[in-house]
Amino acid sequence: MAKPEFVSPFATLGGVVWIPRMLGKIRLEAAGVLPEAYQPYLGKGFDLRCLRFLGLDYAPLVAHVRQGGTDEEALAWMKSQVTWPTDDQICVWNDFLSKRGWRDLGVPPERFQDYKTKYGLGHRADILTYFEFYDVDEGRKP
Repeated sequence: MAKPEFVSPFATLGGVVWIPRMLGKIRLEAAGVLPEAYQPYLGKGFDLRCLRFLGLDYAPLVAHVRQGGTDEEALAWMKSQVTWPTDDQICVWNDFLSKRGWRDLGVPPERFQDYKTKYGLGHRADILTYFEFYDVDEGRKP
């Protein structure tokens, strides 16, 4: 089976990074084509951070997305469930998440390097963040 196409973590919906990727993974899992390596992280990791930022729970989001519809329809539903973050909050969030892996406070600097090495990209000094890693690992960037 070919690797499905993942949305770049840099893509935004409602101005917020990660949401399109999270919705895409939910849809891939529902279709039965999400690779096994991705499944343990559904609703965890960056998904969980995003959900906490927005004030949403994962199970209701999954239930809504599985009903079908576009990203824009999912966004309208999300906005109906919570008080949407301000532009300033979104700016801080986007900067925070898109730079994870690069000089993280309180995290040993070798952690990200070990992660890259585990997945065969340890030799790539140009990959400084998890977002960059995902774009290279999933074939969106060389």
